[in-house]
Order: sequence, then C-alpha cells, then structure tokens
Amino acid sequence: MKTLKIFIVALLVIVLGANSFARVQNSSKTSVAKTEKLKVSGNCAHCKSRIEKAAKIDGVTQAEWSAESKILAVTYDPSKTNLDQIGKKVAASGHDNEKAKSDDQTFNALPGCCKYR
Repeated sequence: MKTLKIFIVALLVIVLGANSFARVQNSSKTSVAKTEKLKVSGNCAHCKSRIEKAAKIDGVTQAEWSAESKILAVTYDPSKTNLDQIGKKVAASGHDNEKAKSDDQTFNALPGCCKYR
C-alpha cells in the first residue's frame, strides 16, 4: 500500500511538472500582433476586395482598405510576416503602394473602374 502511494505521488509530480513546462514553452512562442497602415492606390469596391484579399497572407489576421482615404490597415504577426512582404503581395495584385509598385502588365489587366494611373 505504501508503494502504491509513493507511485501515485511520483506520477502526479511528473504530470504537473510536464504541464508547467509546456505552459512556459507556449508562452515564449506567443508574439504581439502589430497593426500598421499602408497607403494603397485604388478606386472602388472591386479594388477593396482585391487589395484586402491580397493582403491576407500567412500571419495577417486582419486587412481593411478604405477607398476614401486609400489606407490599408493590417494587423499581423511580426514573427511571420512584415509590411514589406504585405506591400509586395498587394502590388502583385495590381495596386501600387508605399512599399512596392505593380508591374504594367498586371495593372493593365485590372478592370477599367480600378485603373487609378
């Protein structure tokens, strides 16, 4: 009976210790989300949809573009991406921004209402 009690206590110590170690490891991996703004050229609701979709790369949790202000607000995990990468992806969809310019072929493929140049 005494051996059984010692075994149970030892088992509890191992399980609780492992659980505490796992919590410490997980908390060190969490990073704080960062929200930044980027000026992006565009005109209409089609642009809004295209820009927001292009901006939602891995690590981006939120992307909201305003046609009035021409500002894209992005919230992202800085350990997975950065504003330069987001800007390049948006430019690849046809929309010039502060970080990157769209190539002429991609821009010319945009619908007429979306051409801002």
